[in-house]
Amino acid sequence: MCFLRKVCVPILFVCAVMTGHHALLAQQTVWQPSAGHTQIPLWPGAVPDARAAKGPEHMEAVTDPKDFVAGKPWVVVKDVSRPTLTLYSPKGKNTGAAVVVFPGGGYMELAIDLEGSEVCDWLTEKGISCVLLKYRVPEPRSRPYWGAYPESPMPLEDAQRTMGLVRLHAKEWHIDPHKVGVLGFSAGGHLVAAMSVHFDKRVYTPIDAADRESCRPDFAVALYPGHLSFRGGTLDLNPDIAKRISAQTPPTFLLQNENDNVDSVWDALSYEAALVKAKVPVEFHSYAEGGHAFGLRRTRYPATGWPHLVEVWLHTIGMIED
Repeated sequence: MCFLRKVCVPILFVCAVMTGHHALLAQQTVWQPSAGHTQIPLWPGAVPDARAAKGPEHMEAVTDPKDFVAGKPWVVVKDVSRPTLTLYSPKGKNTGAAVVVFPGGGYMELAIDLEGSEVCDWLTEKGISCVLLKYRVPEPRSRPYWGAYPESPMPLEDAQRTMGLVRLHAKEWHIDPHKVGVLGFSAGGHLVAAMSVHFDKRVYTPIDAADRESCRPDFAVALYPGHLSFRGGTLDLNPDIAKRISAQTPPTFLLQNENDNVDSVWDALSYEAALVKAKVPVEFHSYAEGGHAFGLRRTRYPATGWPHLVEVWLHTIGMIED
């Protein structure tokens, strides 16, 4: 994700918009879902591999218009040390399919609306249940960046735990346990790949019935994923992912812009090549322009039409029907 610039420029409209956002953040420092949705703690007791954050969980608004997406601001959550899931259920037709969503943020923060709740609103409109994971991103006191699995196991632990909880509660939540996928952006796209290869064993000590459920996704969607390329300019894949790809890796949808200056196109290319080599069904969409961190919001760039492409793909692989 891009670095945040928290400056309110002297433009009446922008300042008015951001005044509303600052008022919201002043009243609500810990992210809460919209009315009708309840957050559920992932862990019944102490979280595994707990790390202390620099401070309490809080939200920050992206206030510089240069960083707006489709002309609108967005919000990040920082210092998450107590992970939660939030269920968004379809309001009308229910296809039975479900998607666990991983917002991006460089494993340092979470783009909770841009790459989270807005995606859930789209999915539920299509009859697909959405589970928004607020996974751990506690920026450590000792250094500014803490990285991906295996250096930092906490996000993958949270993701595996969430998949188990979804399948454990599938009947109650009106979900087909054989149609549960994952979707993530940027660092969340890396978490999609990690979940796609680390499913045969929990990376934490199992604690209850949820951890006896399979944590293998039935399908995977990674949008401008990061942390996958081992060596830029080559198809060398991150060894942690490369050595675990097999025919059991779920069907995968990839999307990447070639001018992305945050996560290189080589991240997606190296992963696609490895999936093809392992004969894993993969659909890859590459675009010349469009940058990084656009979430679900439609802009002038063709890449932002990806939601329709994902819908068609889900039909193709038999996860949803007309």
